[in-house]
Amino acid sequence: MRAARSMTPVRIVGLAGVLACLCLPARAADPKADPKPDAAIKNASIEASVYLDDKIKGDSALAADCLAEGRKWIEKNAAEAASARKDEPKLFKDRGGYSFERKYSERSVVDGRYVSVLRDDYMDTHGAHPNSDVNTILWNTTAKKRISIRPFFTETADNGPTLTAMRKAVVSALNAEKKRRGAGETATAEWYKELKPTLLKIGAVTLAPSTVSGKSSGLTFHYPPYTVGPYAEGQYVIFVPWETLKPYLTAEGTKIFAGARPEGDADDRD
Repeated sequence: MRAARSMTPVRIVGLAGVLACLCLPARAADPKADPKPDAAIKNASIEASVYLDDKIKGDSALAADCLAEGRKWIEKNAAEAASARKDEPKLFKDRGGYSFERKYSERSVVDGRYVSVLRDDYMDTHGAHPNSDVNTILWNTTAKKRISIRPFFTETADNGPTLTAMRKAVVSALNAEKKRRGAGETATAEWYKELKPTLLKIGAVTLAPSTVSGKSSGLTFHYPPYTVGPYAEGQYVIFVPWETLKPYLTAEGTKIFAGARPEGDADDRD
């Protein structure tokens, strides 16, 4: 759940990878390789699609929830594209309609009921370049609804000890990752000023998989371009091990967290 946008509601890839993997025209070039979208619209103003991965489709309640959200997203962007085309018809005639794509994919399943979902967006609205976004959903299969990470921590008050410690760990991991990428010059308070020790501002979060089956090794925070660095740096996925937050765990948190982050997860997501 990306807190900066919604509590209900990746790998780190280079810019070229983001555009190549998500560009809608590229998808259209090889229709046999493309899955059928679960919701879509195509007209002179916009081409937009929503995809659910097979694991999400295996849970009818989760699939219905994601699809309902995805359809609203299509409708909103279609209305905005139609309005933009009315205002600038020549631009749309020369460049075609806007392009949007949203993908819902399962990130992890913990304790057999906590499903972390990644929601990756691609947008091309005739700006200087296309853009991408990422948000997350934490789904409780027993309750059949979206939840937050609150049940796992003894308190989650704004600026409280849990979220203060969480933000400190995120910033430390961001600094290390930026140094690894050779982007240390943007490891500054100015780039991190929007990261607040609150559930709504700490970042989009998922439960990381673990070397212990059915457990989570900690939290991964997903930041799209511009959130903690310039566009050219792409997305960041930042891992905070559960041990760092152990003093703040509830009984439920203690139950679901154990083990270490699998090596393959780090390779795939960072």
